[in-house]
Amino acid sequence: MDPTIWSVQARNLPEHASNPIHTDEGGRAAGFDAALVAGVTVYAYLTRPIVEAWGPGWLADGGALVEFLAPVQARDLLDCVPEAPTEAGSVEVMALVDGESRARCTAWPGPPDVAGRDRPQDERLEPHVEPLIGGWADYGLRAGDDLDLYAEAGIVHPAVWPALANGVVTRHLVDGAWIHTRSRIRHHGVARVGAVATVQATVVDRFDTRSGTRAVLDVTISADGSLVATIEHEAIVELHPTG
Repeated sequence: MDPTIWSVQARNLPEHASNPIHTDEGGRAAGFDAALVAGVTVYAYLTRPIVEAWGPGWLADGGALVEFLAPVQARDLLDCVPEAPTEAGSVEVMALVDGESRARCTAWPGPPDVAGRDRPQDERLEPHVEPLIGGWADYGLRAGDDLDLYAEAGIVHPAVWPALANGVVTRHLVDGAWIHTRSRIRHHGVARVGAVATVQATVVDRFDTRSGTRAVLDVTISADGSLVATIEHEAIVELHPTG
């Protein structure tokens, strides 16, 4: 089955307020009109047409590249619009607000073909252990993805994986507002609600852009000892002043 259009009113979750950019005050201080909705929440929305069409097989052995192109603000009506599948089977889903692109997710029914590249840095960070309970158990539903699959099967929403990668950024790389810009995600298996996740990360690159200093991390996530996701995760960890 091919993915179909799905729409949702974007919202911020309470836990995202720890990043000032996801509050009205912090968003305006960074030069925006209001609070920005977390990238992982936008990704949760983009996965809805994919999982509805492809089912748990994609959660266990699929992959995706999500890129955040422009801000999504709380209460924006977000349309998740899939393009026709390519000959290789991949699907691109665009997040649109009033017809304008805000994010793009390219998903593969199997793992994405990722070519190796040089890694300028090898800054290994301390591993983190996180039980997948509480807010992690119903992350997608609280964000606005009400697909029944997750509750019925007792499995963790795929947006939790880049959210855990964001936790690495918060603990180790930032002091103040920051922006998640891109993730390339490879699924290796599903995780059950209640499992214990171990998050290991390495900073592999840092570089300056007009908008700020960016960091790229390689993140590996296991649940109860079994590998469930690997992520190439990029964020602006130091915003340059505007104006």
